[in-house]
Amino acid sequence: MIEHSIPGFGLLRLEHLVLDYNGTLALDGRLLPGVKTRLRALARRLQVHVLTADTFGTARRALAGTPCDLAVLGAARQDLAKARYVRRLGAARTACVGNGRNDRAMLRLARLGVAVMQGEGAAVQALVAADVAVDSIADALDLLLQPRRLTATLRS
Repeated sequence: MIEHSIPGFGLLRLEHLVLDYNGTLALDGRLLPGVKTRLRALARRLQVHVLTADTFGTARRALAGTPCDLAVLGAARQDLAKARYVRRLGAARTACVGNGRNDRAMLRLARLGVAVMQGEGAAVQALVAADVAVDSIADALDLLLQPRRLTATLRS
């Protein structure tokens, strides 16, 4: 569990981390540098979940040996499927990271939503739905590994 209080934002009591795959953890189906190491560190404190349409068919192989639950979603209404997944986990105890239009609902629903804007870009709807926007997955995961960084961004 990650527990961290942010003035004006409230208490984060996180048990789950839900991540999009393509555009967030990976570019063109290939896991980005530093992701596995950070996911292993976070898995000591959070249950890690990866949701993907697996456009390139590489997610299972790329995440092999990484402590996470992988869910491959169908092509229809991925935004709703991701939101349902987060609701089942308990949105109030979940942080989500994504970049796509199909991530906007889970980013808005989660206790903490983080949008990333990397090589694939980020949908404006995802940016607006998130609490925080960063320019790399490393930065997004480091916010959870070093939660005082969140205080600087989210306090009011």
